[in-house]
Parts: sequence; structure tokens; C-alpha cells
Amino acid sequence: MEKNKCRSCNKNIKLEIFLENLRVCPYCNNHGYINGRDRIDIIVDEGSFVELDRDMGSVDFLKFYDLKTYPDRLKEARNKSGLNEAIITGEAEIEGKGVALGVMDFSFMGGSMGSVVGEKIKNLCDLSIEKNFPLIIFSASGGARMQEGIISLMQMAKTVSSVSRVMERNNLYISVITHPTTGGVSASFSTVADIIIAEPQALFCFAGPRVVKQTMKKKIPKDFGLSERNLLNGQVDMIVNRKQLKENLSKIIRFFGDNHGS
Repeated sequence: MEKNKCRSCNKNIKLEIFLENLRVCPYCNNHGYINGRDRIDIIVDEGSFVELDRDMGSVDFLKFYDLKTYPDRLKEARNKSGLNEAIITGEAEIEGKGVALGVMDFSFMGGSMGSVVGEKIKNLCDLSIEKNFPLIIFSASGGARMQEGIISLMQMAKTVSSVSRVMERNNLYISVITHPTTGGVSASFSTVADIIIAEPQALFCFAGPRVVKQTMKKKIPKDFGLSERNLLNGQVDMIVNRKQLKENLSKIIRFFGDNHGS
């Protein structure tokens, strides 16, 4: 039987067991990478997800070129991930309760936030308001998309404004942090929620430990930026294992009840 080696404890795991365990190591609880569509499958009620803005994709309005052109990078990302952009949005049900759901996918250009990610989040927030649904966004990102320059940075303000409108309507907003969540995403919509949940050992910070260490020229804590340290510092409200996420989301939605649009 095919095996998979855990990147944390280096133990061999039978692939079948690893997949049944939702890509979580049964020995050390290390949470492995999971793509956006698979995450949706394990979070929402079967057959309930209706995608929003599926065909919306980025364009090269700056004619940006580094080692490759931006269109070439977009093509590679689409082929690799099977997605048009770094976030999947839509409406769904969790234990029978309607939600407006967004799930970022790191396999699309490192989950970078450009103009389309910002627009899709804005439209998702509009859906939350229109249908009086709780808003849930799973973050996984390396930050702003450099190929879109200042336009990508403007998405920080746009997304914060959008989720603020949801919260002003007294709709519940839950932010779920997955590994990694850094840069412009960690400094915008992922940190302004009513409740912030993180998966175990997820990196959640603005600048990663390597960058901070090189800049400060000092040693940093081994758990710098990780969920567990963020929980101690009040940056996240709870840490939840992947297998318990759907159940916990359902309980939170039901607890807040009609006052938050369930």
C-alpha cells in the first residue's frame, strides 16, 4: 500500500489512513495541506454548495513581467490548481444552516490576494447581507499579489470594508485560519471577525519567522506565529482540529441563532 511521510514527525502513514484522517497525521496531529474543494466537501452538507463567480479571473492590467509574464503565471496556476483564482466562494449549508462561504486555496499563486480575490470576497459579503447568512472565510495566503502592484494592496481596505458591512448588519462573521496565513490577508479581513478559529500549528502572522529573524538579527521563539502562541496572546479565539471543524462551526452558528442571521 502506498505510504505518505509526515513532514513533522517523519513517520510513514498509509495513504488510505492519511486520507481518511483528512490529511492529518495520526501520530503527531500535524495538519497537512488540503485544497479548497476538498475542504468545502468536508465542511458543508453534501450537495449544498452553490458556487459564486466561478468564471471570474484576473487580467494583466499592469503588463507585469518578472521571470515570467503575469498571464503565464496565471495559466500555470490554473493548470496546477484547477481553479480560476485563489479563492472559491458560494453559498452552502452546514448542518442545515445556510452560510456564505469563502475558501482560499494556497495552490493558486500561494493564495495571493489580487483584485479578483477582493471582488469575490466583496460579492460574498453582499450575498451574506442579501440572504442574512453567517459569513465564513477560510484563509490560506502568502499575502498581496505583487503582479498587481498597488491594486493588490487596495484589496486590504476593500475586504475589510466589505466584512464590516456584514457585521454592521449583525450577521456573524467567522474567520478560519489555516496554514499559512500571512501578509496582507493576515492584516485585513482574516483578523476582524467576530470569532477567529485556527487549525493546529497554522502559521498566522504578517511576516514569517525567517524574515523577522533576518530583520531583527535575533533569535525568535520556536512557536513564533503559530496558532498556539497566537491563542495565548489573544490573536485567535480557539484552535480546532480539522475533524471537529464542521461540528464546531455548526455549534457556533446555532449558538448565535437568529440574531446573526442563521
